Amino acid sequence: VTKTNFKIVTASNPYIDKFFYYDRDLSVVITELKKEQYDYVIDLHNNLRSNKIRRALKKKCFTINKLNVQKFLLTKLNVDLMPRVHITQRSLNTVAALNVFDDGLGLDYFIPKEDIVDQNDIPTSHSAGFIAVVIGANYFTKKLPVHKLQELCYKVDHPIILLGGKEDRITGEAITALDPVKIYNACGKFNLNESADLVRQSKMVISHDTGMQYIACAFKKPLLAIWGGTSPKLDVEPYYGKLFMDQQSAPVYENIVLNLRCQPCSKFGTHTCPLEHFNCMERQDIDAIVEKVNDRLRRK
Repeated sequence: VTKTNFKIVTASNPYIDKFFYYDRDLSVVITELKKEQYDYVIDLHNNLRSNKIRRALKKKCFTINKLNVQKFLLTKLNVDLMPRVHITQRSLNTVAALNVFDDGLGLDYFIPKEDIVDQNDIPTSHSAGFIAVVIGANYFTKKLPVHKLQELCYKVDHPIILLGGKEDRITGEAITALDPVKIYNACGKFNLNESADLVRQSKMVISHDTGMQYIACAFKKPLLAIWGGTSPKLDVEPYYGKLFMDQQSAPVYENIVLNLRCQPCSKFGTHTCPLEHFNCMERQDIDAIVEKVNDRLRRK
């Protein structure tokens, strides 16, 4: 069960037999769920809507602990009592009683054939390889300021494809203007699956705390994860799976996080910096990030 706008990222998953999508009215979905006569309810959201479904179905439930108290203490009082168990692993632990265990292979993402991006759809200057830079995010405090993104993309000496939604198009144009040959603005030109395929085709990924960060993990791409108002301390850092990580001779990802006292300031990001300085992003050392990019490319 998920919202209709997530259909594009779920419909091609071969491990799920049936989907129930909804927009606003859960009652229709609940009626359909009752017809199925499921034995269990697994609730990995634990919110008002999922609670409504659980109450309506009256089946044995397995519900994730969202650690709201610990997250409040961390984001509001800088008291860190998080268990250091990744959200993916906590989700799996929720259903351990059903003999569901981690296979160690990490995340999956499935792209339908019609969303595979043809080489003719990207510039020939990028056909020999490119870095995917994800410039979007849902909230202001998750994103590098435009001038920082410009500095980063200007200093990286390698073809770049900018990824984001239509709302990131103008920001992408401001970055691309610095070097239209090296930097290709794909924001708003591709749907989510197509953008995911560009991540799959890339040499490495630079991303804010967004879904694309985890899609990069699913495709086992080298990753620089840049953190602002959120933080890996919330147990949401990149996740590749233990078996894959154990096979690596060098780190496949790195968290770029300043670990300021005020960081993280929220669970999901906010529209403004609560302290009005935005130091978590404004103080990011772009030269150091560029050197990390160069180091990663030298390993290929």
